[in-house]
Amino acid sequence: MEKSSDDVSNIHNRFSLTLINPASHYFSLIGSLAIATVIVATVYLGYIGSDEIWFRILGVIGALALTQLIDKQFTRKKEYSKSLHASLFGNMLWIAVLLMGLLASVVLVRDASLFFVTYGMFLFASFRIGIFTTTLGASIRKAWAICMVQPLAMFLVMIPYDMWNSMLTNPMAIGFGAVFLIIASVWSVLTDRAGRPGMESTHKTIQAYLASQGNDFTEAEEIIEQRSYKTKVSTSQIRLRSSNGDTEFRMVLPEIHPGPYHPVGGSNIPYLIYKNLDSSAMIMHSISDHSLNLPSKNEVENYLKNLDKSIVKEEGLVCTEPVTVQINKARVTGLLFGNNPLLFLSLSPHGMEDIPNYMKKEIEQYAKNRNYVRILIVDCHNAMGEEISKVDGEDMLKAAKSCLDSLITKDSHPIEFGYANSDSMDVWTEDLGMGGLGIVCLKINGKKFFLGWADANNMENGVREKIVENFAKQGYQLLEICTSDTHYAPVKARNRNGYYQLGLITGAEKLSKWFLEIANYAESKTASAKFEILENETDVKIMGLGIYEDYSKALDNSLKITKGFMIGSVILFIITLFL
Repeated sequence: MEKSSDDVSNIHNRFSLTLINPASHYFSLIGSLAIATVIVATVYLGYIGSDEIWFRILGVIGALALTQLIDKQFTRKKEYSKSLHASLFGNMLWIAVLLMGLLASVVLVRDASLFFVTYGMFLFASFRIGIFTTTLGASIRKAWAICMVQPLAMFLVMIPYDMWNSMLTNPMAIGFGAVFLIIASVWSVLTDRAGRPGMESTHKTIQAYLASQGNDFTEAEEIIEQRSYKTKVSTSQIRLRSSNGDTEFRMVLPEIHPGPYHPVGGSNIPYLIYKNLDSSAMIMHSISDHSLNLPSKNEVENYLKNLDKSIVKEEGLVCTEPVTVQINKARVTGLLFGNNPLLFLSLSPHGMEDIPNYMKKEIEQYAKNRNYVRILIVDCHNAMGEEISKVDGEDMLKAAKSCLDSLITKDSHPIEFGYANSDSMDVWTEDLGMGGLGIVCLKINGKKFFLGWADANNMENGVREKIVENFAKQGYQLLEICTSDTHYAPVKARNRNGYYQLGLITGAEKLSKWFLEIANYAESKTASAKFEILENETDVKIMGLGIYEDYSKALDNSLKITKGFMIGSVILFIITLFL
């Protein structure tokens, strides 16, 4: 599990590479046209010294716009936005070459050489080979066929006719240009094979990922599902039913994990379970990791269909008051339903990644040794952090064991509950999933305790503490706030995480106001109840561990290859500045 966590973290750390691409194709369109204008101005003011600049600018802009439409026909899905992004970066490379050429002429005290104009065109073309083969889905042959079209069209319109021959037959420009075209082709072949044998084509995986970001997730799911395998996953539930049978509430602990990323596979599965249970549930984060992701929508449907077949394993009428044990950063809160403990594990406000499976096994064994029937463990997932340290892990295990020991000594009392959610409220925000917010009020031994839930991907550090404090000011005891760890994203977050954790956008005060409003309603609906423990086992495909190791290896190898080629290319380019 530790290796899987390292691989997932490594893949996640590479997510920032996708932020290089502009958020809007309009930005790329305007940017490429603006840079094309600068290219013409630089060529005429710095290299040729002619006064035809305005006429040439209009011609180059027209050629650029036309060739962007031609490029679109060579992309796998004929995406105009991607051809615009390719134009932007290609033109940026060309202007960089021109400016470096001018800088070299100043440093070396010589006239600016037209070699750099032709040379920049070839570098633009070589860059296009890399872009077309990696992200746009073209073969090497197609990339060679299209690579010169845009830069050459711009060149022919920009440069006076009588200068074409001398500039396009310059042996040094053609020689170095050809070298860079070959370098780009070799780089493309090597990076595509970087993930073998585990990953047949790195480029196809990248293209599938990029397509999924445009909500075309079919190809990504097909690739992932090919590597997935069948296994049994369990789902535990605590169902509270009012004595008159009118209302019920469920706390669900699925063994599966939300993911792998929006909108692929089970990324939005907490909300889908929530809706499947008539929006009267809290879908908790169990102790699970990304190896337990469902790879496709088909597997999600299979899981949801079989969830209705849950079996009641135990029922009762009583529960203990909650017990909270804090050891350094680690906090464990527990309740005992009959002889079935429910534990909530958290490091908030310090935060951590998913709780590792070895901790679950040790807590379960300890509970078994104390003659508990079955134990339900919730990873509260309510603060951002790294993988749990050895010290914090040991503290959490001690706290969990101490909580289990304390629960044995507690008296049990009849249960009353009330549940409410935000479905009727206007709580849409960029850091909250489709399931919104929920509160369950538990009345035990005449005392009221509240549990909060949010369909969100983790929480901003310290937000939980501020909400708990605001509840306390109103005389309410809020035991915990848990998130579902949904991987659904209402908007595409252009940050390193790829999502907005709860509280980052909304803030603790607004969340407190919403939670308090829901808590008041939940409290008003409190009624006597009985509990039921439900269990379910379903055969589904999960992603497993190996797929992350292969993806991580492919990314690392591709980046190593790219760094090597980049260093070599920069050195070669610097050499040409002095020729």
